[in-house]
Amino acid sequence: MSVVGFDFGNESCIVAVARQRGIDVVLNDESKRETPAIVCFGDKQRFIGTAGAASTMMNPKNSISQIKRLVGRQFSDPELQRDLKSFPFLVTEGPDGFPLIHARYLGEARTFTPTQVLGMVLSDLKGIAEKNLNAAVVDCCIGIPVYFTDLQRRAVLDAATIAGLHPLRLIHETTATALAYGIYKTDLPENDQLNVAFVDVGHASMQVCIAGFKKGQLKILAHSFDRSLGGRDFDEVLFQHFAAKFKEEYKIDVYQNARACLRLRAACEKLKKMLSANPEAPLNIECLMDEKDVRGFIKRDEFEQISIPILERVKKPLEKALAEAGLTIENVHMVEVVGSGSRVPAIIKILTDFFKKEPRRTMNASECVARGCALECAILSPTFKVREFQVNESFPFSLTLSWKGSGPDVQNGAPDSQLSTLVFPKGNPIPSVKALTFYRSGTFSIDVQYADVSELQTPSKISTYTIGPFQSSKSERAKVKVKARLNLHGIVSLESATLLEEEEVDIQVSKESAGENTKMEAEDAHSGAAPPSSNEPDVNMQDAKATADTPGEENGAPETGDKPVQMDTDTKVEAPKKKVKKTNIPVVELVYGAMAPVDVQKAVEKEFEMALQDRVMEETKDKKNAVEAYVYDMRNKLNDKYQEFVTAPEREDFTAKLQEVEDWLYEDGEDETKGVYVAKLEELKKQGDPIEVRYKEYTERGTVINQFIYCINSYREAAMSNDPKFDHIDISEKQKVINECSEAEAWLKEKKQQQDSLQKYATPVLLSADVRKKAEAVDRFCKPIMTKPRPGKPVAPETPPTPPPQGSEQQQSQAGDSNSNASASPNQNAAGAAGDVPPPAATEPMETDKSETTSSA
Repeated sequence: MSVVGFDFGNESCIVAVARQRGIDVVLNDESKRETPAIVCFGDKQRFIGTAGAASTMMNPKNSISQIKRLVGRQFSDPELQRDLKSFPFLVTEGPDGFPLIHARYLGEARTFTPTQVLGMVLSDLKGIAEKNLNAAVVDCCIGIPVYFTDLQRRAVLDAATIAGLHPLRLIHETTATALAYGIYKTDLPENDQLNVAFVDVGHASMQVCIAGFKKGQLKILAHSFDRSLGGRDFDEVLFQHFAAKFKEEYKIDVYQNARACLRLRAACEKLKKMLSANPEAPLNIECLMDEKDVRGFIKRDEFEQISIPILERVKKPLEKALAEAGLTIENVHMVEVVGSGSRVPAIIKILTDFFKKEPRRTMNASECVARGCALECAILSPTFKVREFQVNESFPFSLTLSWKGSGPDVQNGAPDSQLSTLVFPKGNPIPSVKALTFYRSGTFSIDVQYADVSELQTPSKISTYTIGPFQSSKSERAKVKVKARLNLHGIVSLESATLLEEEEVDIQVSKESAGENTKMEAEDAHSGAAPPSSNEPDVNMQDAKATADTPGEENGAPETGDKPVQMDTDTKVEAPKKKVKKTNIPVVELVYGAMAPVDVQKAVEKEFEMALQDRVMEETKDKKNAVEAYVYDMRNKLNDKYQEFVTAPEREDFTAKLQEVEDWLYEDGEDETKGVYVAKLEELKKQGDPIEVRYKEYTERGTVINQFIYCINSYREAAMSNDPKFDHIDISEKQKVINECSEAEAWLKEKKQQQDSLQKYATPVLLSADVRKKAEAVDRFCKPIMTKPRPGKPVAPETPPTPPPQGSEQQQSQAGDSNSNASASPNQNAAGAAGDVPPPAATEPMETDKSETTSSA
């Protein structure tokens, strides 16, 4: 099971994996820790990540970046409209009101949804993790901004499905940072809470989170954010500054050229980084546009001056987070700054002035989110045992449920009476389940919506749930219990609806059964709201009861202090008893703007096709490179180390063939299929392989022959020696070994003479493989003879003529115990006499082993 954390950023992504020794950030193919979040569509394949970044300058209109700003947003979103002005690629409004990305792929115009493109990025990140882990990656944790709406969260889950991933949790980026910060701290207080403010200034947004830490747990006290305040805004300020300057000085308008815009933006980003460490910095770009080189220069003071509108916005999220947490500046004990945009000195100055303390940088500003995601994945996964650490997350928005009234006025054609209640208030724990009770006579619908959309700029309505059809056995309105869940991802849904009907049954009630039945009934009664009041017939859900009933309880029915189990338990009576019958009601979900399951499945199939096309193109490139490498390599060797192993005419012919293939590669063979390159390489190898074989045989033959001669001599010497260890081998057997060695030696001598008479460019007659085979045959014949074991020594008779007295047996065993180094034969004889084990073979090692065994016994 994989344990992986993904931090997909607006500009770049980071992958972290959990290992036995801790969390590691994974390197990509270029050995870099950050992978650009770019998909570049080409005429034959896609280039994703680092390959996509390399292709961006040459193919700007088909290079899709900043996908995080597009996913799950409506085309009419004012922020999105502002972003589109700086994108080099085309984005239009789709039929559903959401953005469609236009790109040219495989030679034709295509459209992709932002969710599809995000799926491609996640697929690339998955591949990076799989290469590093050498295993399939499915389970993961993905970091998302705290301001992501319900629709954006669902879009990330759909993108993960397209990439073949299964997120165990979508975790807020600031919460992941807080987890990565707190889990390693061993000095957290047990009672007093340590309050830490985490300020994350990323590429495109700013998020602030205040977390309270105690030993083994963290609690998120407040979230706040600015969705469009990040590092790229500083880049944009510099870009506009220099674009205006160059228009005035050099009479060039970079806005008219997509490639010039990209190059100037990249240069401005580098300039911003230089100004973070230096008081001034130059800007030089060769041949920016219209074959003109441009030069610029800016001081940090001037940069901060033109950035004032951005810097003024930094304070607002800080104030908001502090107010929501209910803390004063003095109660915030530490301030941690992370995020790629947090390195701007002016931001650090604002934070210092606001919190009255120097912000700390104890965490890796770019990697902390990915590390926190991997830690959360490890906590949720059974694969790793992680230190006990509880994460108490809170939801950043308020959610309400609304429905139409069901009173007689409404049924008689009166205007709809829309009723609503706040179910998940801002700061509600994640995950959370709440139960609500409705009184209805037939199918009805409930809307899930945001209580306040001023910060989100999104439609208030999230989804609609149709509950029914159902039929009550009685004529009056039925009691329906609906369970609303806010899950780990921060997505709200109505997961079930149950019809509760009371039935009267005549049963014999005893003390025991009465207690059990009434308790069951009491539990059922507590699981929903009380029946409607008689003077309010069209109130179908008691707001106070529903919200206070199950505040964040998972089971939806907390125990109360009531004790109704005391009823009618004193005597046995014949009494009518009420039993609650529960029936599940179908719930149909409609999420506005979400991908339908069938569309997700189509996107999965399309991603598979595109990935297959990419793989085929990569393999084709590899085969083409193999042909090219073979041509260059063989041509060099023919004039160098292979020179003596090929005749002059053969060399000339082969060199001409190599030249012909090289010319073909750069002309007609520039764009061929994989099979053509494989066939071309095989054709060349038909001529080249015999030359390589001759060279290889010449270099290896000497070593192999020497090893063979050593083998022959070793067996012959052993067979002819007078060493006592070979005395037990029969002379006729030894003679066989000597004869075998002589035959092998004669074979080698004959073959060697034939080989020595040939030129180096002739086909060899003595091959290393033949010599090795002959050596193996000699070894197979001689080894069993020369390593034959000695015959066993005679052993004492198994049963003595007369049984020894009882005392003598004890003395023998005591003697054996007292001296473990003594000879084991008395004990062996005793064991043999007793019939426990058979007598061992009379070899020296076996005797030693047996004596050790007996003495220890």
